[in-house]
Amino acid sequence: MEKTALDLLITGMDIVTFDDADTELRDGAIAIRGNTIHWVGGAVDAAEKFTAQETIRAQGMIAMPGFVDAHYHTAQQFLHGKLSALRRMGELKNPIWSRYLIPFECNMLPEDVYWSGIAGYASMISCGTTCFLEAGGPYPDEMGHAASEIGIRGRIALSTMDMDDSIPAHARLTTEDALKKNEELVLRWQKHPRVNAWLSLRQIMANSTTLTVEMSALAKQLGTAIHTHLGEGAYEVDYAIKTWGLRPVEYMESIGALNEHVHAAHSVLLSIKEVDLYALRNVSACHCAFNNYTMGFPRVLEMLHRGIAIGLGSDGAATRGSLDLFQVVHAATVGQQAIAGTPYHIDPPISFEAMLRAAIRNGARAARMERQIGTLEPGKLADLILVTSNDLDQYPNYDPMITLAEATVGPHVQTVIIDGRVVMKDRKILTIDLDAIRPQMTQHYRALMTRFERITA
Repeated sequence: MEKTALDLLITGMDIVTFDDADTELRDGAIAIRGNTIHWVGGAVDAAEKFTAQETIRAQGMIAMPGFVDAHYHTAQQFLHGKLSALRRMGELKNPIWSRYLIPFECNMLPEDVYWSGIAGYASMISCGTTCFLEAGGPYPDEMGHAASEIGIRGRIALSTMDMDDSIPAHARLTTEDALKKNEELVLRWQKHPRVNAWLSLRQIMANSTTLTVEMSALAKQLGTAIHTHLGEGAYEVDYAIKTWGLRPVEYMESIGALNEHVHAAHSVLLSIKEVDLYALRNVSACHCAFNNYTMGFPRVLEMLHRGIAIGLGSDGAATRGSLDLFQVVHAATVGQQAIAGTPYHIDPPISFEAMLRAAIRNGARAARMERQIGTLEPGKLADLILVTSNDLDQYPNYDPMITLAEATVGPHVQTVIIDGRVVMKDRKILTIDLDAIRPQMTQHYRALMTRFERITA
């Protein structure tokens, strides 16, 4: 029998597909042609069926789909550790949003955003993230260039604010310009094979009702999503009630802007009615477990039971340095035990395996890509990772899914394949020479932080 020619064959590993049947294979193989998974099966069968330009022998590893980081701030990567250091020294002052985050972004040059992207996306890849959803920041084209160069999949976005006098004037746009720049960004990146653009609304306090309504209409026209922050903190709820007599999600519903195009990051302080509205209007959400529990009691379990597409996200490096979504899964699971399990004598309300599955499958749904990514099945895009399964803290690997969910963290990721291309192998990024560019990246980082410290002193 003539063998089928492949671009890449990965063989000898355990496979956790995350498909509807929860298929798992021992001593499996994945065949890749172009950017697509061609076949998934046993290693013995693969040897008889295929010949490949490149073969990765992955004994002692587990293959799984890559993560989608469903809420990430590219422009805040260089704040890694800064706010925590200020807190440690007793010098952190509130409100963080207006005192640090917005001034930091406003102080950036285009090249700062590019290098921030290179640093952040490399970190993501090294932890097993193959796709990110950008929250909205300055110079999104530079994010796109960085993502394109390093090989990650992503949805870039522009930080969009047209009101709030506490925000520096040059960070605000007119309503007309906000719509125009968002539309131009989406159209400019619509043909890239991996990196596209979404619309963005920063937050209800910084977006006029006119902009929100017209952005919603633009999303329908372009067939794209709107990334926003919603239900994030008590200040937002108080603002909405004072301004409109409605809670934030109720306000969005009242103006006709709550629909399937909305991706609502954080979604912490939601009433039962607001959760109902998410389900009714097919809104996607993101639980940023590293910091959401400091804001309130996120209704993650209820949202999962309602079938809402709630993914997991890092929220970027400013609030807690790691972009490791394995750790986010752990934090999300323990957090739900604390607020939805222990008070009702339930152990556990959700398992680590179920939370990992939610991160993978709902991440794909939140990205509006569930037909392309999120499972290892023929016809899906080849976005997958290989992790060790026999490190001392993982041994013995009795059940691959449990090993992934309970005993695996980012540094266990060995190889990352995105769009059929090996972008990291044996923990070395192959698309760019990080060692060669690190001095230049460090130079930009130091100059940026010097300017930032000057304006926040």
